[in-house]
Amino acid sequence: MDLTVAILSLFAGIGVFLVACTMLSGNLEAICGSRLRHLFARASEKKLVGVGIGAAATAAIQSSGATTVLVIGFVKAGIMSLTLAAAVIYGANIGTTITAQIVAWGSSSGSDLLTYVFAAMAGVGAFVSAYAKKDKTRNIGSAVAAFGMLFVGLQLMSSAMADFAEEPSVRDYLASIDNLVILVLIGAALTALVQSSSVMTAVIITMIGGGLIGLNQGIYLTIGSNIGSCVVAIMAGMTGGLNAKRTALIHLLFNVFGALIFIVFGFVLIYGFNTDYGALFSGMFPSEQIDLAMFHTVFNVVTVLVMLPLTGMLINVVMRIVPDKTTARGESVNGPHLYFVDDNMLKTPAIAVGEVKNEILNMAQQANENFHRSLNIIRTLDMTERQKFADTEDQLDYTARELTHFLLKLSNTKLSDRDSVYISTAFRTINDLERVGDYAENIVEYAEKLKAGNESFSDIACAEIDNVEEIVENLYHKIMAAYKARDEKTLEVAYDIEEQVDNVTDQMADNHIERLGQGVCSPTVGAEFLSMTSDIERIADHYINVGKTIRELQ
Repeated sequence: MDLTVAILSLFAGIGVFLVACTMLSGNLEAICGSRLRHLFARASEKKLVGVGIGAAATAAIQSSGATTVLVIGFVKAGIMSLTLAAAVIYGANIGTTITAQIVAWGSSSGSDLLTYVFAAMAGVGAFVSAYAKKDKTRNIGSAVAAFGMLFVGLQLMSSAMADFAEEPSVRDYLASIDNLVILVLIGAALTALVQSSSVMTAVIITMIGGGLIGLNQGIYLTIGSNIGSCVVAIMAGMTGGLNAKRTALIHLLFNVFGALIFIVFGFVLIYGFNTDYGALFSGMFPSEQIDLAMFHTVFNVVTVLVMLPLTGMLINVVMRIVPDKTTARGESVNGPHLYFVDDNMLKTPAIAVGEVKNEILNMAQQANENFHRSLNIIRTLDMTERQKFADTEDQLDYTARELTHFLLKLSNTKLSDRDSVYISTAFRTINDLERVGDYAENIVEYAEKLKAGNESFSDIACAEIDNVEEIVENLYHKIMAAYKARDEKTLEVAYDIEEQVDNVTDQMADNHIERLGQGVCSPTVGAEFLSMTSDIERIADHYINVGKTIRELQ
């Protein structure tokens, strides 16, 4: 009966600890989200800067998995190189050791009262979260509650380990597992199962504290947990493009190489010096739990120091394992895709919102490029760029559809009030930009009709198109500047330009009707010209709609 209770307590403790880790990561990410966006925006190609950013970001949100998923998204979008991604991942491995330090120092404080004080923070945080009116205060309360729950789970696991330690059969069986490679594989497998190295490290620490395993066994289980922690990155990378897969592989190889280095050196210690890691670290700090946490930190720091100069070599290996895909004619395979977001980013909602904005800005640029292509095609009747226009239109349709699906999922996650409002406006913005593409497609279809009928616009009409195109381009740049910076003053300037577009398109229509009356243009040409001017005016309206959304965010 005691053994059954111990097993149930262990699973309860693991469950509470895992939920607490998820809550803590989510709420810290919500609190620090905007700062993290700024932090990643300052990333440079200096590897040491990347390591610092990775460590700081992971320490802030308490999740190396979340940081790695973010990095994979940035690489996929083309805004972060593989070299910088590798450096950030190195730093994330250092940052994730903070959780182990918290658990180790908390579980070995020597005062049950202190542990219960920390655990009681779960109630305090829950109370704050339940009654707070401000979104940020609720997030802080939830983060405090999650921190307290870490110690509730830790206490349950510690109690279970103490019960297991009283069972000779359990104690003897665990003591018999002394093969270093088997311990590493067990650590990797169990971490992959729970998808959290923090949970696995906490279990190992409580096992050491309960006397179930020795420090040396715990060290090799921890080495394995670093490999198992890559499962989150691998899952994220496999759903992305080539660079996403490469980034996930960098994370895996980094941890595997680090494990191999320490395993080989472990054998050297055993057979060359008749000692082991347990003997080296034992007694360095107040308890064996802290000894293990310190080894965890040393393991990751040393691995980073070894791998940092070898980053170029690591990337070359990854490029060989995951080469570029080409068609039979040697052309790169690159169909419609989202550039900045994927479902893995749903784990970090505050960052995902920032990437949604980048995706929308990219969509706007593509829509505007197709608008200019359409006008060039109808002016010249040169169909050279017709396929490029069609490919971009396919990309716009794909982005509108898939980004809308992503927003629906994102809207069901934990978002700040401001981000929730932004997401609601983003649905309309996507539709407006898709309509820009549709009107541009209408203009190309008019051009095809003109070419089929062996007709074209007059030089005067083409000059008018040049003029209105320049005005709409100016409108586009003002709208995007206002949208990006949420700048009301720039939006007011855009309103004036949009009114100018209305006046110019009306004048174009009047001029063309006059030309029709004079017999300068045929009725077919006249109909296409009038339809085109109407579409240009509507495109300007949709650009203004995009800008209007910033007023809902003030």
